[in-house]
Amino acid sequence: MASAAPPTVVVHAGKSFWKSWTFRGLAIVLGLSILANLGMYAAFRDYFSRSPEVTERYLSGDKSTSTRIAVVRLSGTIMPPLTERLIRQIEVAAEDDRVKGVLLTVDSPGGLVADSHQIYHALEKLRAKKPIFVQMKRLAASGGYYIAMGAGTKGQIYAEPTTWTGSIGVIIPRYDASGLVEKLGISSDPLKTGEFKDALSPFHPLSEAERRVWEDILNQSFEQFVELIDTNRDTLDREQARKLATGQIYTARDARANGLIDQIGFEEDALAAFQKSLQLDKVRVVEYRSPTQLVDLILGSKQKDVQAAQWQALVDATTPRAMYLCSWLPAIPNNIAD
Repeated sequence: MASAAPPTVVVHAGKSFWKSWTFRGLAIVLGLSILANLGMYAAFRDYFSRSPEVTERYLSGDKSTSTRIAVVRLSGTIMPPLTERLIRQIEVAAEDDRVKGVLLTVDSPGGLVADSHQIYHALEKLRAKKPIFVQMKRLAASGGYYIAMGAGTKGQIYAEPTTWTGSIGVIIPRYDASGLVEKLGISSDPLKTGEFKDALSPFHPLSEAERRVWEDILNQSFEQFVELIDTNRDTLDREQARKLATGQIYTARDARANGLIDQIGFEEDALAAFQKSLQLDKVRVVEYRSPTQLVDLILGSKQKDVQAAQWQALVDATTPRAMYLCSWLPAIPNNIAD
Protein backbone atom coordinates (compact mmCIF):
# COMPACT_ATOMS: atom_id res chain seq x y z
CA MET A 1 0.00 0.00 0.00
CA ALA A 2 1.45 3.26 -1.08
CA SER A 3 2.07 5.77 1.68
CA ALA A 4 0.15 9.04 1.57
CA ALA A 5 2.06 12.12 0.47
CA PRO A 6 2.80 14.57 3.28
CA PRO A 7 0.48 17.58 3.36
CA THR A 8 1.77 20.67 1.67
CA VAL A 9 1.80 23.79 3.80
CA VAL A 10 1.55 27.01 1.86
CA VAL A 11 2.58 30.17 3.79
CA HIS A 12 1.34 33.49 2.42
CA ALA A 13 3.61 36.28 3.48
CA GLY A 14 1.40 39.18 4.57
CA LYS A 15 2.28 42.78 4.01
CA SER A 16 4.45 44.37 6.70
CA PHE A 17 2.55 46.80 8.98
CA TRP A 18 5.23 49.40 8.40
CA LYS A 19 4.44 49.34 4.68
CA SER A 20 0.69 49.20 5.06
CA TRP A 21 -1.72 51.98 4.16
CA THR A 22 -2.80 52.09 7.80
CA PHE A 23 0.67 53.12 8.91
CA ARG A 24 0.96 55.58 6.07
CA GLY A 25 -2.35 57.14 7.05
CA LEU A 26 -1.30 57.42 10.69
CA ALA A 27 2.02 58.96 9.66
CA ILE A 28 0.23 61.53 7.53
CA VAL A 29 -2.14 62.39 10.41
CA LEU A 30 0.82 62.70 12.81
CA GLY A 31 2.67 64.96 10.40
CA LEU A 32 -0.35 67.19 9.93
CA SER A 33 -0.80 67.34 13.71
CA ILE A 34 2.82 68.44 14.19
CA LEU A 35 2.43 71.11 11.52
CA ALA A 36 -0.80 72.33 13.10
CA ASN A 37 0.83 72.54 16.53
CA LEU A 38 3.79 74.41 15.11
CA GLY A 39 1.37 76.81 13.43
CA MET A 40 -0.54 77.37 16.65
CA TYR A 41 2.71 77.93 18.56
CA ALA A 42 3.81 80.47 15.95
CA ALA A 43 0.44 82.19 16.25
CA PHE A 44 0.78 82.19 20.03
CA ARG A 45 4.23 83.74 19.77
CA ASP A 46 2.91 86.28 17.29
CA TYR A 47 -0.06 87.23 19.51
CA PHE A 48 1.85 87.76 22.72
CA SER A 49 4.81 90.03 23.31
CA ARG A 50 8.25 88.64 22.67
CA SER A 51 9.64 90.06 25.91
CA PRO A 52 9.32 88.10 29.17
CA GLU A 53 9.15 91.46 31.02
CA VAL A 54 6.21 92.75 29.00
CA THR A 55 3.04 90.98 27.93
CA GLU A 56 0.34 92.23 25.62
CA ARG A 57 -3.42 91.90 25.65
CA TYR A 58 -5.76 92.29 22.69
CA LEU A 59 -7.94 95.39 23.01
CA SER A 60 -9.65 95.95 19.68
CA GLY A 61 -9.27 95.86 15.93
CA ASP A 62 -8.55 93.01 13.52
CA LYS A 63 -7.21 89.85 15.19
CA SER A 64 -6.12 88.40 11.86
CA THR A 65 -3.42 90.99 11.23
CA SER A 66 -0.04 91.25 12.90
CA THR A 67 0.12 95.02 12.32
CA ARG A 68 -0.21 96.69 15.69
CA ILE A 69 -0.87 99.88 17.56
CA ALA A 70 0.53 99.41 21.06
CA VAL A 71 -1.14 101.12 24.02
CA VAL A 72 1.28 102.01 26.82
CA ARG A 73 -0.35 103.22 30.04
CA LEU A 74 1.10 105.65 32.57
CA SER A 75 -1.06 105.41 35.67
CA GLY A 76 -0.07 106.69 39.11
CA THR A 77 2.72 108.73 40.63
CA ILE A 78 5.84 108.84 38.47
CA MET A 79 8.49 107.08 40.55
CA PRO A 80 10.05 103.60 40.86
CA PRO A 81 9.10 100.88 40.12
CA LEU A 82 6.62 102.43 37.64
CA THR A 83 9.42 104.27 35.83
CA GLU A 84 11.45 101.19 34.92
CA ARG A 85 8.39 99.22 33.83
CA LEU A 86 7.09 101.98 31.59
CA ILE A 87 10.50 102.53 30.00
CA ARG A 88 10.78 98.80 29.27
CA GLN A 89 7.35 98.81 27.61
CA ILE A 90 8.43 101.75 25.46
CA GLU A 91 11.61 99.90 24.48
CA VAL A 92 9.64 96.77 23.53
CA ALA A 93 7.37 98.87 21.31
CA ALA A 94 10.41 100.44 19.65
CA GLU A 95 12.01 97.04 18.99
CA ASP A 96 8.87 95.34 17.61
CA ASP A 97 8.58 95.85 13.85
CA ARG A 98 4.92 94.83 14.01
CA VAL A 99 4.12 97.95 16.05
CA LYS A 100 3.50 100.89 13.71
CA GLY A 101 2.62 103.43 16.38
CA VAL A 102 2.19 103.88 20.13
CA LEU A 103 -0.71 105.43 22.01
CA LEU A 104 0.46 106.66 25.42
CA THR A 105 -2.38 107.05 27.92
CA VAL A 106 -1.70 109.30 30.91
CA ASP A 107 -3.54 109.26 34.24
CA SER A 108 -1.05 110.78 36.65
CA PRO A 109 -0.59 113.75 39.00
CA GLY A 110 3.11 113.76 38.11
CA GLY A 111 6.07 112.67 40.18
CA LEU A 112 9.83 112.86 40.39
CA VAL A 113 11.67 115.22 38.05
CA ALA A 114 14.38 112.71 37.12
CA ASP A 115 11.90 109.90 36.47
CA SER A 116 9.68 112.14 34.36
CA HIS A 117 12.62 113.05 32.16
CA GLN A 118 13.83 109.44 31.92
CA ILE A 119 10.44 108.42 30.53
CA TYR A 120 10.38 111.44 28.21
CA HIS A 121 13.85 110.49 26.93
CA ALA A 122 12.66 106.94 26.17
CA LEU A 123 9.68 108.37 24.26
CA GLU A 124 12.00 110.72 22.40
CA LYS A 125 14.02 107.73 21.15
CA LEU A 126 10.80 105.87 20.28
CA ARG A 127 9.35 108.68 18.18
CA ALA A 128 12.52 108.70 16.06
CA LYS A 129 11.32 105.28 14.83
CA LYS A 130 7.52 105.48 14.95
CA PRO A 131 4.82 108.04 15.78
CA ILE A 132 3.24 108.60 19.20
CA PHE A 133 -0.24 109.84 20.11
CA VAL A 134 -1.26 110.73 23.68
CA GLN A 135 -4.60 110.18 25.40
CA MET A 136 -5.11 112.02 28.70
CA LYS A 137 -7.46 110.41 31.19
CA ARG A 138 -8.66 111.83 34.54
CA LEU A 139 -5.48 113.74 35.40
CA ALA A 140 -2.43 114.51 33.31
CA ALA A 141 -0.79 117.16 35.41
CA SER A 142 2.73 118.41 35.98
CA GLY A 143 5.01 115.40 35.32
CA GLY A 144 2.07 113.77 33.53
CA TYR A 145 1.99 116.70 31.11
CA TYR A 146 5.80 116.69 30.90
CA ILE A 147 5.75 113.09 29.68
CA ALA A 148 2.96 113.87 27.21
CA MET A 149 5.49 116.09 25.42
CA GLY A 150 7.07 112.82 24.27
CA ALA A 151 4.59 112.85 21.36
CA GLY A 152 6.61 115.65 19.79
CA THR A 153 5.40 118.12 17.19
CA LYS A 154 4.04 115.39 14.89
CA GLY A 155 1.99 113.62 17.55
CA GLN A 156 -1.51 114.51 18.67
CA ILE A 157 -2.61 114.99 22.28
CA TYR A 158 -6.20 114.04 23.11
CA ALA A 159 -7.91 114.72 26.43
CA GLU A 160 -11.24 113.49 27.75
CA PRO A 161 -13.86 116.22 28.32
CA THR A 162 -13.35 115.94 32.10
CA THR A 163 -9.53 115.76 32.05
CA TRP A 164 -7.53 118.10 34.26
CA THR A 165 -4.08 118.93 32.96
CA GLY A 166 -1.40 121.61 33.25
CA SER A 167 -0.03 122.28 36.76
CA ILE A 168 3.22 123.20 35.00
CA GLY A 169 5.89 123.80 37.59
CA VAL A 170 8.20 122.24 40.17
CA ILE A 171 7.78 121.57 43.87
CA ILE A 172 10.11 120.23 46.56
CA PRO A 173 7.94 119.00 49.44
CA ARG A 174 9.20 120.27 52.77
CA TYR A 175 7.78 120.31 56.27
CA ASP A 176 8.86 122.71 59.04
CA ALA A 177 8.40 121.00 62.39
CA SER A 178 10.82 123.31 64.24
CA GLY A 179 8.01 124.85 66.32
CA LEU A 180 6.79 121.46 67.46
CA VAL A 181 10.35 120.32 68.18
CA GLU A 182 10.93 123.38 70.35
CA LYS A 183 7.74 122.75 72.32
CA LEU A 184 8.79 119.16 72.93
CA GLY A 185 12.23 120.25 74.09
CA ILE A 186 14.02 118.44 71.27
CA SER A 187 17.12 119.90 69.66
CA SER A 188 18.52 119.02 66.25
CA ASP A 189 22.29 118.79 66.12
CA PRO A 190 23.34 116.79 63.04
CA LEU A 191 26.97 116.03 62.28
CA LYS A 192 27.61 117.32 58.77
CA THR A 193 30.44 118.23 56.43
CA GLY A 194 28.88 121.27 54.81
CA GLU A 195 26.48 124.14 55.45
CA PHE A 196 23.80 122.83 53.13
CA LYS A 197 24.02 119.11 53.93
CA ASP A 198 20.77 119.17 55.94
CA ALA A 199 19.18 122.11 54.12
CA LEU A 200 15.73 120.48 53.91
CA SER A 201 15.65 119.14 57.44
CA PRO A 202 12.18 119.65 58.97
CA PHE A 203 13.79 120.33 62.36
CA HIS A 204 14.94 123.88 61.62
CA PRO A 205 13.61 126.83 59.59
CA LEU A 206 15.02 127.30 56.09
CA SER A 207 17.76 129.96 56.07
CA GLU A 208 17.99 132.58 53.31
CA ALA A 209 21.18 130.97 51.97
CA GLU A 210 19.50 127.56 51.87
CA ARG A 211 16.45 129.06 50.16
CA ARG A 212 18.62 130.61 47.43
CA VAL A 213 20.29 127.25 46.75
CA TRP A 214 17.03 125.40 46.36
CA GLU A 215 15.37 128.18 44.40
CA ASP A 216 18.17 127.92 41.85
CA ILE A 217 17.60 124.16 41.58
CA LEU A 218 13.86 124.70 41.20
CA ASN A 219 14.35 127.38 38.54
CA GLN A 220 16.61 125.15 36.46
CA SER A 221 14.04 122.33 36.51
CA PHE A 222 11.30 124.84 35.72
CA GLU A 223 13.17 126.26 32.72
CA GLN A 224 13.72 122.74 31.45
CA PHE A 225 9.95 122.14 31.63
CA VAL A 226 9.18 125.36 29.73
CA GLU A 227 11.83 124.56 27.11
CA LEU A 228 10.33 121.12 26.62
CA ILE A 229 6.90 122.61 25.90
CA ASP A 230 8.40 125.15 23.51
CA THR A 231 10.23 122.35 21.67
CA ASN A 232 7.31 119.93 21.38
CA ARG A 233 4.25 122.17 20.94
CA ASP A 234 3.91 124.05 17.65
CA THR A 235 0.96 125.86 19.21
CA LEU A 236 3.09 127.45 21.94
CA ASP A 237 6.34 129.40 22.05
CA ARG A 238 8.54 129.81 25.12
CA GLU A 239 6.87 132.99 26.39
CA GLN A 240 3.37 131.60 25.92
CA ALA A 241 4.38 128.43 27.76
CA ARG A 242 5.88 130.51 30.57
CA LYS A 243 2.63 132.46 31.00
CA LEU A 244 0.71 129.19 31.36
CA ALA A 245 3.28 127.74 33.77
CA THR A 246 1.79 129.10 37.00
CA GLY A 247 1.05 125.70 38.53
CA GLN A 248 -2.58 126.18 37.51
CA ILE A 249 -4.78 123.24 36.56
CA TYR A 250 -6.59 123.57 33.22
CA THR A 251 -9.77 121.80 32.14
CA ALA A 252 -9.73 120.05 28.77
CA ARG A 253 -11.60 122.95 27.19
CA ASP A 254 -9.20 125.56 28.59
CA ALA A 255 -6.19 123.41 27.73
CA ARG A 256 -7.28 123.22 24.11
CA ALA A 257 -8.01 126.95 23.96
CA ASN A 258 -4.51 127.64 25.27
CA GLY A 259 -2.77 125.22 22.91
CA LEU A 260 -1.76 122.70 25.58
CA ILE A 261 -3.62 119.86 23.81
CA ASP A 262 -4.90 119.23 20.28
CA GLN A 263 -8.28 117.51 20.58
CA ILE A 264 -10.97 116.64 23.11
CA GLY A 265 -12.03 113.01 22.83
CA PHE A 266 -11.88 109.54 24.33
CA GLU A 267 -9.41 106.72 23.76
CA GLU A 268 -11.43 105.25 20.89
CA ASP A 269 -11.38 108.66 19.17
CA ALA A 270 -7.62 108.92 19.53
CA LEU A 271 -7.15 105.37 18.21
CA ALA A 272 -9.39 105.99 15.20
CA ALA A 273 -7.52 109.19 14.34
CA PHE A 274 -4.18 107.45 14.89
CA GLN A 275 -5.08 104.55 12.58
CA LYS A 276 -6.17 107.02 9.91
CA SER A 277 -2.95 109.01 10.20
CA LEU A 278 -0.95 105.78 9.90
CA GLN A 279 -2.97 104.87 6.77
CA LEU A 280 -3.71 101.38 8.06
CA ASP A 281 -6.76 99.54 6.74
CA LYS A 282 -6.39 96.78 9.31
CA VAL A 283 -4.73 97.00 12.70
CA ARG A 284 -4.68 95.08 15.95
CA VAL A 285 -4.71 97.29 19.04
CA VAL A 286 -2.86 95.72 21.96
CA GLU A 287 -2.21 96.86 25.51
CA TYR A 288 1.19 96.35 27.12
CA ARG A 289 1.39 95.10 30.69
CA SER A 290 4.18 94.35 33.15
CA PRO A 291 3.63 91.11 35.12
CA THR A 292 3.34 91.26 38.90
CA GLN A 293 6.69 90.59 40.54
CA LEU A 294 7.84 89.52 43.98
CA VAL A 295 8.59 93.14 44.88
CA ASP A 296 4.92 94.00 44.39
CA LEU A 297 3.89 91.39 46.91
CA ILE A 298 6.49 92.66 49.36
CA LEU A 299 5.45 96.28 48.91
CA GLY A 300 1.82 95.26 49.16
CA SER A 301 2.39 93.63 52.53
CA LYS A 302 4.10 96.79 53.77
CA GLN A 303 1.00 98.79 53.04
CA LYS A 304 -0.58 97.06 56.00
CA ASP A 305 2.26 98.05 58.27
CA VAL A 306 1.14 101.52 59.34
CA GLN A 307 4.09 102.12 61.65
CA ALA A 308 6.59 101.29 58.92
CA ALA A 309 4.81 103.61 56.49
CA GLN A 310 4.85 106.46 59.02
CA TRP A 311 8.53 105.97 59.73
CA GLN A 312 9.35 105.89 56.01
CA ALA A 313 7.34 109.09 55.51
CA LEU A 314 9.43 110.78 58.22
CA VAL A 315 12.67 109.67 56.55
CA ASP A 316 11.42 110.78 53.13
CA ALA A 317 10.58 114.22 54.56
CA THR A 318 14.32 114.83 55.05
CA THR A 319 15.22 113.61 51.54
CA PRO A 320 15.40 116.34 48.86
CA ARG A 321 13.23 115.38 45.90
CA ALA A 322 12.33 117.83 43.17
CA MET A 323 8.97 116.90 41.71
CA TYR A 324 6.79 117.80 38.76
CA LEU A 325 3.70 117.22 40.91
CA CYS A 326 0.31 118.79 41.51
CA SER A 327 0.98 121.20 44.37
CA TRP A 328 -1.88 120.14 46.65
CA LEU A 329 -0.85 116.48 46.63
CA PRO A 330 1.65 115.26 49.28
CA ALA A 331 4.71 113.23 48.37
CA ILE A 332 4.04 109.49 48.30
CA PRO A 333 6.62 107.35 50.13
CA ASN A 334 8.42 104.82 47.95
CA ASN A 335 7.36 101.86 50.06
CA ILE A 336 3.68 102.40 49.42
CA ALA A 337 3.81 103.55 45.82
CA ASP A 338 3.21 101.24 42.89
